[in-house]
Amino acid sequence: VQLVESGGGMVHAGDSLQLSCTASGLAITNGNIRWARKAPGKGPEYVSSANTGGRFTTPRNSAKNTLYLPVNNLGPEDAALYDCTSESLGISGRGTQVTVSS
Repeated sequence: VQLVESGGGMVHAGDSLQLSCTASGLAITNGNIRWARKAPGKGPEYVSSANTGGRFTTPRNSAKNTLYLPVNNLGPEDAALYDCTSESLGISGRGTQVTVSS
């Protein structure tokens, strides 16, 4: 089982990105893979619509076995290493870095 994230980069405040998490050896279904992020000096936090007031959604493309994280209006507080994780399997991808300049 492998999770591979992509789509991160260096952006300006107010820009948007779409992060992708593609799985191999595991079918992504509703809720079995979650996005998380870790910012410098902070602990990891899960990123979902529920804990971001609807700001972040996690649409899924079953045909591509990919989970997305569209991030709009990025701010410095969004700079972090974003990764996707399977809690049940205890695995995560290597992550994709998002850097935001003001």
